Amino acid sequence: MAAVSAVFADVDTGIDDAVALVYLLASDDAELVGIASTGGNISVDQVCANNLGLLELCRAADIPVSKGAREPLSGRWPEHSNTHGPKGLGHAELPPTDRVLTGYDATAAWVRAAHTFPGELIGLVTGPLTNLALALRAEPALPTLLRRLVIMGGVFDGGVMAEWNIRVDPEAAGEVFAAWTGQQQLPIVCGLNLTRQVVMTPDILARLASVSGPSPIMRVIEDALRFYFESHQARGHGYLAYLHDPLAAAVALDPELITTRAATVHIEPTGATVADWSGGREPNAQIGIASPTWDPTVFFDRFIDRVGPFARRR
Repeated sequence: MAAVSAVFADVDTGIDDAVALVYLLASDDAELVGIASTGGNISVDQVCANNLGLLELCRAADIPVSKGAREPLSGRWPEHSNTHGPKGLGHAELPPTDRVLTGYDATAAWVRAAHTFPGELIGLVTGPLTNLALALRAEPALPTLLRRLVIMGGVFDGGVMAEWNIRVDPEAAGEVFAAWTGQQQLPIVCGLNLTRQVVMTPDILARLASVSGPSPIMRVIEDALRFYFESHQARGHGYLAYLHDPLAAAVALDPELITTRAATVHIEPTGATVADWSGGREPNAQIGIASPTWDPTVFFDRFIDRVGPFARRR
């Protein structure tokens, strides 16, 4: 039996964040020990409600959920897009719950979790890096306390496009990458250049449904992803959905799922991520790359093998 890893997730729960959380809850090799909520895709209050409702839906243990950043380190969030719908989960509706937030904020939650599981904790960030930047200000030793950090963010294809999680708070991203410069364990970064190859389609969703059968979890996943398909189609991508955050969750549990390459990441004020691959400067990240051995079907097989039976049991 695989060893169980303690995981702390920092999310701005829209559709793919929600699916990533379900993946973690469905994984026997993961113990989700805390969730930090941040604004980004939607308001932080709605993110908190989504996280509590997802735990209720999945009949999860009483996992601590903490409220985090309402705004970026400087300025305000851009106007929220309609990529995830007004409540962040598309057409899906979550069950009511009596679960409540912790009495401490996301900054304290990061620090508590790192000190509770020193050298063991896996950190996963699938939203803006604001909460983690504030936690680093409070506890600069975080890079040495964490076993691993996985970030969904950026794009590393040589272009100048800025990915949402980095673009909405480039100052926080800059502080996070600077904190890991020269560290022994560098953060693994899953950028759009990689995550856009993880393409959920109606056929793959039907495979998942055939394993899970009818269930409340499956209904939420289907309703959320149907909206995601529609929003991707409206933006010219086709009737499909990129599973950015679930890939990052899978990599957090098994880094060997992808190939990485060390680089020094610089964050432009626009939020563009510039990678120096030369080795001339100390690296601050291991960036996921599309290698000849990278096969997204391996991820989808694992995703269905975990989430399908989990949804059926619930």
